[in-house]
Amino acid sequence: MSVICHPCQLKTRYEDHSPSLGHHWPLIVCCNPATSSQECLTPCKADQLSFTSSSPIIHREGTFTDFLAQQHLARAQSGSSNSAVASQPFIDYYDDFYLGDIGLGTPYQNFTIVLDTGSSNLWVIDAACTTTACKGDPRSGYKKHQFDTTKSTTFVKTSQPFILFYGSGECRGYISTDVLNLAGLVYPTQGFGVSTSIASVFGQQPMDGILGLGWPALAVDGVVPPIQNLLDQLDQPIFTVWLDRHVKPAEDKLGGLITYGGLDSENCDAQVDYVTLSSKTYWQFPINGFSIGSYSSNTKAEVISDTGTSWIGAPAAAVQGIVKATGAKFDFRNELYTVPCTGSYPDMIFTIGGKAYNIPSSEYVLDLELGKGNCALTLFEENGGGFGPSWTLGDTWIRTYCQIHDVGQGRIGFARAHHSEI
Repeated sequence: MSVICHPCQLKTRYEDHSPSLGHHWPLIVCCNPATSSQECLTPCKADQLSFTSSSPIIHREGTFTDFLAQQHLARAQSGSSNSAVASQPFIDYYDDFYLGDIGLGTPYQNFTIVLDTGSSNLWVIDAACTTTACKGDPRSGYKKHQFDTTKSTTFVKTSQPFILFYGSGECRGYISTDVLNLAGLVYPTQGFGVSTSIASVFGQQPMDGILGLGWPALAVDGVVPPIQNLLDQLDQPIFTVWLDRHVKPAEDKLGGLITYGGLDSENCDAQVDYVTLSSKTYWQFPINGFSIGSYSSNTKAEVISDTGTSWIGAPAAAVQGIVKATGAKFDFRNELYTVPCTGSYPDMIFTIGGKAYNIPSSEYVLDLELGKGNCALTLFEENGGGFGPSWTLGDTWIRTYCQIHDVGQGRIGFARAHHSEI
């Protein structure tokens, strides 16, 4: 049974998901149509971690997600894929949340995880954990895939504990090694966290864990990130992210592609412009300025590209400039900025390496079925307190420009993304 979002239940919160910096996802609370509105999930409080969007039951029988999982699993078990360029699809939930599949263990156990360029650790949930969060909150409809360590003949447990702190609690367990299959690329002794305890809010999310695609310096406990371990297998030491855009809210749909070892020439322009990273922790780089309408700032600022952030996090002054340029109003019920869906709005323009990158309103105005003809601005205020990057360029930015993560040369490239619906 699918889940339908009703405007009166839409709630958005932004909190940390990374141990070092805040990265943010909106949470859109949904209702089962078979229940009354009073039986909906209780929205997360402001201090809780929330990073999903309205979505269906992710593992219900016959879904596109399960089909893709079976395809990846069959491909991995057949041993037919030794390609130096490999790709896997993203599953899109309301242009707001993107998931991918991985295999762990021997034989492979399949997991649906967040492919996150804003962190560097891999973790999944231990089958021995029986809490509501580990099993999946039954009110959410999300059933978790948990890692059964006893069923993997290649599993090795270490004595090293791990703990990751989040805005609403923590994720803790122990470090282990096992075979990882990522889009057909196999590494036999990948280090990862087996979570024996997770924050309760994870039980409301349509994911079984996180696979960090950030740099080793960001990894907790010195665990080598998967992408670093796979570099020797790749044709080029790069990976490319393309995220698609659906005009109307969509659930459980093909939402993009991540390509390991090469460019995505089908979904991205051939012209790629690179900028050298200013920090090899996050995918961090400088911008020379930002403008929208009559608002303009030529102040150099540090930003990060983050697939694990749904929207764009901006400094307070830029947020106010965007609000003024678009005439946006703050919706206190849903705690987000809204504009009429049918309005005409100026481009956001980022200047990077002397080149202007425009984000049209078709990307930053999102129809979340708020009602009364209103759409959401995919924008939130970054609260870094003066520490770390000033901007977080999430999926709104990434949908507009493919991100070419050049691990070998320590740089990131941008190419105009192709979409069929806008």
